Amino acid sequence: MAKRLLARVRELREARGLSQEAFAERAGLKYKHYQAIEAGRKSDMRFSTLQKLARACGMELWELLRFEVALPLAVGEDPPKDSETPVSRRRRKP
Repeated sequence: MAKRLLARVRELREARGLSQEAFAERAGLKYKHYQAIEAGRKSDMRFSTLQKLARACGMELWELLRFEVALPLAVGEDPPKDSETPVSRRRRKP
């Protein structure tokens, strides 16, 4: 799950046109620390760090962790509602 989360954060950062340094500043993290997180060298993140990453992405933590919802395609575009999520991306209920 950590790799998926970091890939999601990176996609959101890039969609906003932010460098790692600018994103780290927005998140309230030191640049080198964020760089290590995104590279996967920091696998044991604190809850507060996850919250900072979510806020820097303009989301609540629960939204960031909701992998079944596709990411916005463009900056400023809202993520699709559950009913708008393509069937192929929806999780099947057992």
